[in-house]
Amino acid sequence: MAYIICEPCIGTKDTACVDACPVDCIHPKKDEPDFEAAPMLYIHPVECIDCGACEPACPVTAIFPEDNVPEQWQQYIQMNYGHYGLTK
Repeated sequence: MAYIICEPCIGTKDTACVDACPVDCIHPKKDEPDFEAAPMLYIHPVECIDCGACEPACPVTAIFPEDNVPEQWQQYIQMNYGHYGLTK
């Protein structure tokens, strides 16, 4: 089970979660070319080790375990997978 970034990240893209991630699976980072164009950050669902370090680091409470994503944000599960060319 991966962690999923949801709607509160849109327009915020605070990278505290990137810094907290021990396996470097949250993108785009500030130094990546697509950072400015991306509306939000995404967690790679295969690389995520489910440690949960990103969740408390998020200042806008946008990160949830995949099986605890609120009903109104379920579409963000596929959006996170899709960002990496994966399907759920």
